[in-house]
Amino acid sequence: MRRRKTTEDRVLDTIISVILLVVIFVTVYPFYYILLITFNAGTDTASGGMYLWPRQFTFENYLYFLKDAKWISAFGVSVLRTVVGTFLGVLFTGLVAYGLAKRDLILRKTYFTIIIIAMNFSGGIIAFYIVLRSLGLINTFGVYVIPGMLNLFFLLIAISFFNDIPEEMRESARIDGASELRIFIKIILPVSMPLLATMALFIGSGQWNAWLDSAYFVQDEGLRTLTYRMMQVINQSMVPTGDAQAAAMSRSSVTPFSVQATAMVVSIVPILAVYPFLQKYFVSGMMLGSVKG
Repeated sequence: MRRRKTTEDRVLDTIISVILLVVIFVTVYPFYYILLITFNAGTDTASGGMYLWPRQFTFENYLYFLKDAKWISAFGVSVLRTVVGTFLGVLFTGLVAYGLAKRDLILRKTYFTIIIIAMNFSGGIIAFYIVLRSLGLINTFGVYVIPGMLNLFFLLIAISFFNDIPEEMRESARIDGASELRIFIKIILPVSMPLLATMALFIGSGQWNAWLDSAYFVQDEGLRTLTYRMMQVINQSMVPTGDAQAAAMSRSSVTPFSVQATAMVVSIVPILAVYPFLQKYFVSGMMLGSVKG
């Protein structure tokens, strides 16, 4: 039978509910406020006192953002690096993990030793820059995607995951004449969707949010990412546009802060759009590192 709540239970439930509501408000309201700014005239926002809804509703911030060639170019570069970088990261991490999961692999312990050392020690930014320059990746699109093709953290998780797949499945495919690549594509990948979805979500988020590589290793303005442009605005407290665009801004209700808020919202939308499609795999994928070992 259902136990009747005592007075102490009701008091405790009330306190917990209030605390949770405060936490939800503190967590959600900053995002709502940024969204609010994007739909309000920038000059009106600068006067303050807006908290719940726009005082001067407008789409001008978004129109200005879409008309600015630098923002659009940066958005395109970020989308391209996220798609390509995520695909290559998941593919090559999965392939390497599948090979290292074989217990009869020659020099397997040596490879694991190298991986552990690489995870815990780094040569630093100067050594990394020298390596990228020797590979001809400086000031190219490849500097965004090639260094991240192998994710060491997910490599270890994927190895553990592949080790738990019954060997009988692979043996039966080999008897039928399937190559290792065919076994990987036709058998291993279909049963690894939680792992692949989790890898794709985290690698994709890392690619989308990255800006240091654009700041350190790229000089071509056409290769700048959206997050780099946003950091420019935050650090300079002004939109990095030319004189003509600055004059156009002065004739409208758009302000640097309102454009910055618009860029933030635009940068969040792709992640929010992709997450629902990966959510059914995400929960089970998050448990891989804790229950597999």
